[in-house]
Amino acid sequence: MNIFKLYNRIPLIWRNLGAFVLGCAAGVLIYYLGNVYGSGFLNKTVSILSPFGAVLVNMLKMIVIPIIFFSLIHGAASLPVKTFGKMGAGVCAWYLFTSLFAAVFGSLIALLFNPKLASAGELAGKLSAQVAAMTGKSSAGNAFLNILLGLFANPFKALAEGNFLPVIVFAILFGLAARTVLDTTEDNAVREAVSRMLEIIGAMQNTIFKMIDWIMAYFPIGVFALTACNFAVYGIELFQSYFQVALCVICGIMLMLLVCYPMIVALICRVNPYPVLWQLREPILTAFVTRSSAAALPVSLKTAAAKLKVKSELANFTLSLGATVNMDGVCIHLPVFAVLAANLFGFELTLAQMLLLVISVVFASVGAGGVPGGSIFLLFLVLDSLHLTPAQTSTIVALALGINPLLDMFETACNVAGDNIGTYVVGKKLDMLNK
Repeated sequence: MNIFKLYNRIPLIWRNLGAFVLGCAAGVLIYYLGNVYGSGFLNKTVSILSPFGAVLVNMLKMIVIPIIFFSLIHGAASLPVKTFGKMGAGVCAWYLFTSLFAAVFGSLIALLFNPKLASAGELAGKLSAQVAAMTGKSSAGNAFLNILLGLFANPFKALAEGNFLPVIVFAILFGLAARTVLDTTEDNAVREAVSRMLEIIGAMQNTIFKMIDWIMAYFPIGVFALTACNFAVYGIELFQSYFQVALCVICGIMLMLLVCYPMIVALICRVNPYPVLWQLREPILTAFVTRSSAAALPVSLKTAAAKLKVKSELANFTLSLGATVNMDGVCIHLPVFAVLAANLFGFELTLAQMLLLVISVVFASVGAGGVPGGSIFLLFLVLDSLHLTPAQTSTIVALALGINPLLDMFETACNVAGDNIGTYVVGKKLDMLNK
């Protein structure tokens, strides 16, 4: 009993960090033991560990759609339409600015590092079957139209399928409609009914937050299992083959996280940005381990309220929206593989092509979906803007698949940091305007 009390006294962030380090060590050990004892040992060990990680991811996915749905309705209905319009404009401007900045920054980093792979053909060949399975699901030519049409769909079907964009659009419109009824109707019975409905939605949101507390208690177990399985399956030898590509992406993301974001916060909010960044360590670590912006959303919402002191109506809106449409890490990640394609297939990227690449990356990032590995599907769209042949596109996607588990951890951490920092910046600016 004393051991459990001592364990619970350790802050969750340190428990998760410890689980991550132990998972890395265990995964690398399993990987090398698999080379000694054969694939049977590796597969059996991973099959034992993987359900513990899958349980964590599935629990987070279980509550993320209800959180997005109720949080956006509650946030949209909490403020007068005029005030919500200002807040919404500020949030959308932030997300557009940081995505565009990240795409340009990622392109410059990629051109600076100029990544090449000597063993590209061999590596791509190992993963060709995975690309073939993905190709049928990814139609780059209609991607922009699909994203636009996908905003307006049956919300109940979208809820069941975990399709984020239609849920976001419906929830915002529903919340705004409820607020408009409260502000304009003269029928007291209707106003009271709508008020009770919104109170119930707020109560459901609070109930989900209690479920999050229970899930957080399981978090270190899931973190250990997820990390161990990732390193057991992929090892570090495969990542070594991609050292130049990995270094390019990781350096770009770390510069964005530790230099660009703090600089923006310091310029706009006139505060020391690093204490703010330190307060975000739990959602950033959650995103790093789970590789899912959506899975990190519950932790982001609790952090915004408890540590950043952001008003709930703002955090509900900005974080839920950002988990789906704000993908700064993706915007840094994707240009690297475009430059790699240019080096691999021997063509020069002109200024016009780079501008088109930046625009494609920004639009593609909106469709990343907040799920693990979602950026891989967007490569089809980005590479299509460079007019690669299907065979060339498949080769680059195959190469990206090999290192994606590692890079996806860093890019998702950057995505979630951008969501939280955007929430903080917009909240500060609104407070300044209201004074």
